[in-house]
Amino acid sequence: MNTFLTTISRSLQSFARDDEGAQVVEYALIIAVVSIILVVALRNLTGTSFSGFIARVEACLTGGTCA
Repeated sequence: MNTFLTTISRSLQSFARDDEGAQVVEYALIIAVVSIILVVALRNLTGTSFSGFIARVEACLTGGTCA
C-alpha cells in the first residue's frame, strides 16, 4: 500500500510541474489574436461588413463571380 501511495504522490507532483498545458493555451491565444487582426484587416480592405465579406467568399468558393 505504501508503494501505491508513493507512486500516486510522484504522479501528482509530475502533473503539477508539467507546463505543457500552459503552452497550448498560449498558442491558442496567439491564434485568436491573429485571427481577429486578419478579420479586421480583411473587412477594411474589402470595404464591406463582415457578413458581406463572408458572402463574397462564399460566392467565390461556390463558383459565383469573384468581383
